[in-house]
Amino acid sequence: MKILVCISRTPDTTAKISFTDNNTQFNTEGVQWIINPYDEWYALVRAIELKEKDPSIVIHLINAGTIDTEAIIRKALALGGDEAIRINTGEEDAHFIADQISTIAKDGYDLILTGKETIDHNGSSMGGMIAEMLDCNYISLATKLDIENGTAIVTKEIEGGEEIISSPFPLVISCQKGMAEARIPNMRGIMAARTKPLKVIEAAASEKFTSTASFSMPPAKAGVKLIPADTPELLVKLLREEAKAI
Repeated sequence: MKILVCISRTPDTTAKISFTDNNTQFNTEGVQWIINPYDEWYALVRAIELKEKDPSIVIHLINAGTIDTEAIIRKALALGGDEAIRINTGEEDAHFIADQISTIAKDGYDLILTGKETIDHNGSSMGGMIAEMLDCNYISLATKLDIENGTAIVTKEIEGGEEIISSPFPLVISCQKGMAEARIPNMRGIMAARTKPLKVIEAAASEKFTSTASFSMPPAKAGVKLIPADTPELLVKLLREEAKAI
C-alpha cells in the first residue's frame, strides 16, 4: 500500500500576526513556521502507525510551497515519512494546489490523508477537491482509521454520536483530533531525514479561482470588569443590562 500525506506550512500558533502593503500581505518577519498541526498530529502520525503495523506500507509526503518549506518537510520525514515531494509554487489558491496534488496522486496511491484544515486559512476544502479530481471516495473529519482485509474502516463524529464507514481504496480522508497522538522526532529519525529523497516538481498550469484582497485583525477584546465580592446586586444588574448572550 502507498499512502500520500499532504502537509502544509503554517505560522506557529504563538506567532505575532501583522500585515504589510496596505494589509494585502502577511508579514513573515520573525514568524516561526511549523507543520500544520492537523496534518502532522493526525494525518501523518496515523500513517506512521499503520506502517508500524504493516512495514510494507510506503509513506510519501507532498507539499506545495517554495524552498522555504523544506525545513518542515524534513521534520515530517524525521517523524517517519519515506520520501517527499515538493511542488515548487508560492500559490495559495486551493483549487490550484488541489489540482497539483491530484495530478501527482494519480500515480498509484491507495490512500491520501490530509488534515481537516490548516490553522491559518481554515478552508477545510483540500481533501474534498482532491477526491473529486481523482474521482474516488472521500471521508471528512475522521477520528479513527483502521485497515481490515484490504478495506478502510473509518470513524467520524456526527450529531449525537459516531458513524463508522467501510470503504474500498483508493480513498481520501481528512483527519481531525482523535485520529492519533502527537509525536516528537527522535535523533535517529532526524539523522535519517537528511538523506531521504525530497523531489522537487515544478507546478503545472492550472486555473486559479481565488486571491486575497486584504487582511484585517479581529476587534480588540473588551476589558474585564471586576466586581467587588460584597456587591452581588451590582453583578446581577450588569448581567441583566450589559452581558451578552453567548
